[in-house]
Amino acid sequence: MTQRRTVVSGNTIGDAWLDIAEVIVQSGTASFYDGLAMREVLEASLVIAAPDPDDAIIDRFGDAERVAWMHANFTDHAAVPELGHADSYATCLYDYAHTGLDQVAWVIDRLRTDPLSRSATITTFQPLIDTTYIPCVSLLDFYLHEGALCQVATCHSIDFGAKGYGNLIELAALSARVARDLGCGVGHLTMNVKSAHIYDAEVAYVENILRQR
Repeated sequence: MTQRRTVVSGNTIGDAWLDIAEVIVQSGTASFYDGLAMREVLEASLVIAAPDPDDAIIDRFGDAERVAWMHANFTDHAAVPELGHADSYATCLYDYAHTGLDQVAWVIDRLRTDPLSRSATITTFQPLIDTTYIPCVSLLDFYLHEGALCQVATCHSIDFGAKGYGNLIELAALSARVARDLGCGVGHLTMNVKSAHIYDAEVAYVENILRQR
C-alpha cells in the first residue's frame, strides 16, 4: 500500500495550523501515542509562505499558556519537568549536549561564509543524552534562496491540537533571528512531520475552532 504525503500550504502559520488540523479531524486514522488515543495523518508537510511569529489566527484561537510554555522551551535552558526533565530546545540549540556549542550561531556563520551552502543543518537530538525523550522537532535545515532565509524542520511527531502552533511560532522566530543576523529577508518555512496528530481529548476543542475560522 502506497502512503500518500499530505501537503498543506498557507500564507501564515495560523492558516497552515488550521488546515492540517482540519485534515486530521476529517481523515485522520485512529491510533495511540504513549497510550493516549489520537487521530493521525502520516507523512505531512506544512509549507508556510510568510512565517510571522506574530500571527493573528493564533492570537485569536491559540491557548496563551501553551504558547508561553513552548516559548520557554525554546528560550529557557532549564530542564523541562513535563518531559521527564529532558533538556529544553534552548539547551539543544545554544548549548548542544552541554558542550557550549551554539548551533544557531554556527548556522549564521556558515551561511554568512557560504550563502550557497546546502548543509547549514543542525539537530536537537542528543543521542547520548536523549535516552527516554526524543525531541519532536529533531532537524533544522536553513538555506538562502533569492535573498531570503528559508527553513525546513523535520519532526517525528507533532500534536496539532495543543502544541503544534507553538512549535511553528518558535521556528518562525528562529528564522527571523537568523535572517536578521544575516541581513536578509525571511522566506518560507516547511515543516515535515512523520505523525501529525490530535489527541482525542483535544478533538472537540479543535472542532470548535474550525467552526469559527
